[in-house]
Amino acid sequence: MEDLKMNGKEQRKYWLDTMLLIGAPVLEALKRRTLTKTLPVEFHSGRGGFAPLEAFARLACGMAPWLELEGLEGEEEKLRGYYAKLMLEALDAATDPESADVMDFEAEGQPLVDAAFLAHALVRAPKRLASQLNERVRGNVIAALKKTRRTAPSGSNWLLFSAMVEAALYILGDPEYDRMRVGYAVHMFMDWYKGDGVYGDGKDFRWDYYNSFVIQPMLVDVITLFEQDSAHYPQLKPLVMQRARRYATVLERMIAPDGTYPFLGRSIVYRFGAFQLLAQAALQHFLEESLQPAQVRCALTAVIKRIMEFPGNLDENGWLRPGVYGYQPELAESYINTGSLYLCATVFLPLGLLPEDSFWSGENQNWTSRQIAAGENVIRDHAL
Repeated sequence: MEDLKMNGKEQRKYWLDTMLLIGAPVLEALKRRTLTKTLPVEFHSGRGGFAPLEAFARLACGMAPWLELEGLEGEEEKLRGYYAKLMLEALDAATDPESADVMDFEAEGQPLVDAAFLAHALVRAPKRLASQLNERVRGNVIAALKKTRRTAPSGSNWLLFSAMVEAALYILGDPEYDRMRVGYAVHMFMDWYKGDGVYGDGKDFRWDYYNSFVIQPMLVDVITLFEQDSAHYPQLKPLVMQRARRYATVLERMIAPDGTYPFLGRSIVYRFGAFQLLAQAALQHFLEESLQPAQVRCALTAVIKRIMEFPGNLDENGWLRPGVYGYQPELAESYINTGSLYLCATVFLPLGLLPEDSFWSGENQNWTSRQIAAGENVIRDHAL
């Protein structure tokens, strides 16, 4: 298979090139403060007002660990430094009331969702993003995040959006962050656990990727950030991590030998964002021992290449288009617009590891389904 002809170093370059191919149009437009004017909104145009914040926040959520990385050298470090500066400029453009690209954090509903993805970026890059904001921009970001409190989250993954906003306020040093919103989300999801590494989205279970799009990545990072904030969190954290570790294994096993995967449930046009939790497990080194980092790298590379080599994912100006393989607008729910699609960037979280990390430096290795399909003697799967 083509992906296995590249070694780890070459795969890293491919990942980086792909992330920047997807992300550069968004950040360069924000630098010019022209994102609102240039981001396509013809697709589900009724949602167009939310599109700039969705595109920016979801992209930032995926890029943040790479921007946070210390110890890079050479050309990649030059790129990282450039894009870190660009991201800081974008945060200013998005929250400055005088900016042509000031974004809607105030309307009820959707702004809470994407304020949370932006907040997650700040949590993932506390040194290179959150602590680098000057007082004016920091104040604007805090004010923007607080506007989303007027939305009362439903009994679903939205509770974690509220919790993540508070996590960013904590990272930004705002003494008025709300511990109750964090605690309520954590404890409700403990009640909604369904077994074998999977939570319900609320009290019900649904066949979709929201355990990876939202629930487990945010739950892991929130409980880690606030571990010492409650007597209960240190007891809950091992349980949260055990479940996340199992779900990451399930995700790896869902990747077929050819890099396809089951297209189940809603929001599948977020493409390889479906594997955010697996990517995060690699980034934060909590993969199960039976799962080698290099096989995860090869599996995710296969997924990314299988999608990106299909024509039509991007329009003539480089903006994402709805679909999984090319332009497939009927796959997108009514709440999805062009900006929503940028949640795909969360697959790139392992770029926050240095090239020397075993994720990148390990020899190419078949992933689980490919091992089985090749007749290898693979240890059977088991439930948590």
